[in-house]
Amino acid sequence: METIGTWWMWAGFAVFVVVAIAIDLLVMERQGAHKVTMGEAVRWSLLWFSLAFVFVALLWWYLDGSQGREVANTVSMQFITGYLVEKSLSVDNIFVFLMLFGYFAVPPQYQKRALIIGIIGAIVLRTVLILVGAWLLATFHWLLYVFGAFLVITGVKMWFAAGQEPDIATNPVLTLLKKRMRITNHFDGEKLSTMVDGVKHYTPLFA
Repeated sequence: METIGTWWMWAGFAVFVVVAIAIDLLVMERQGAHKVTMGEAVRWSLLWFSLAFVFVALLWWYLDGSQGREVANTVSMQFITGYLVEKSLSVDNIFVFLMLFGYFAVPPQYQKRALIIGIIGAIVLRTVLILVGAWLLATFHWLLYVFGAFLVITGVKMWFAAGQEPDIATNPVLTLLKKRMRITNHFDGEKLSTMVDGVKHYTPLFA
């Protein structure tokens, strides 16, 4: 039985993600460095919301014709539920980005580029983690308990840290970057690296 798990649907999804990011990068490149206004942010949000619901409408239409009305309704509602939950959870990420922008004093006109770089990095890393994690669990079933314990420990730490202001300066990843790489405190436009006294340094936008 052919389902939504077919290879061509996965390929289509991957192509859509790449094209969407490419369009965003192209628009950002043509606009240049500028401060994103509230109106612009609302318009982009409405655009992506609309695309998500266009997708679920096409998904429902496809499943209704191939699997039946009941399956189409169930899967479509699952998608909408997952999408809205993911949107609500992403609010936490906004506060994290705001803290990072404040710590590195990222000018408003460079914040969108920093966000795009972070999103692309997150997509790549999550894809690798999902593929590697799935392979490890399929090969070593006992790792399921290790991952479960890790999630429990992480949840407990988040519970006790709730309400506390995170200290970005003591973040181990940032500390490691500062020890291993030359990072300047000054921006050079939208560049990720710049030359300081003839020596290559990375800008706060890279960090």
